[in-house]
Amino acid sequence: MSITTTTHLNFRGEARAALEFYHSVFGGDIAVVTYKDTGNVQNPDEADWVTWGQVIADNGFHVMAYDVPSPMPWDRGENAVFVSVRGDGTEEITALWEKLAVGSTVVQPLEASPWAPLYGMLKDRFGIVWVLDVAAPYNG
Repeated sequence: MSITTTTHLNFRGEARAALEFYHSVFGGDIAVVTYKDTGNVQNPDEADWVTWGQVIADNGFHVMAYDVPSPMPWDRGENAVFVSVRGDGTEEITALWEKLAVGSTVVQPLEASPWAPLYGMLKDRFGIVWVLDVAAPYNG
């Protein structure tokens, strides 16, 4: 089993433009999934915002991004980054989650989601937001 950590950038309506820019700089493959794509539109004006996106290149560059929906707090530069831990198996991710969860605030419980076998988000006791999930193939 193996895991990876990836910088996860948070925006408010600019994630697609940022991903396209990073793709133009680093090359590789770009993937963008909108709130509309996942059937999770809470605000019609945000339907085309990015709920998950990434640029990954053969040179090792990898960044993920999403648009924080308007009901959630967001301040540019204040909570602009998550640490994303992605693994191949549920046992491995669950074990890491249980350790990170000690003294943390759970933002999204670790559970199955429309885009991953397991997905969860928590803020650890140091104020760092972690996103843990089990990798799933993207067919976009």
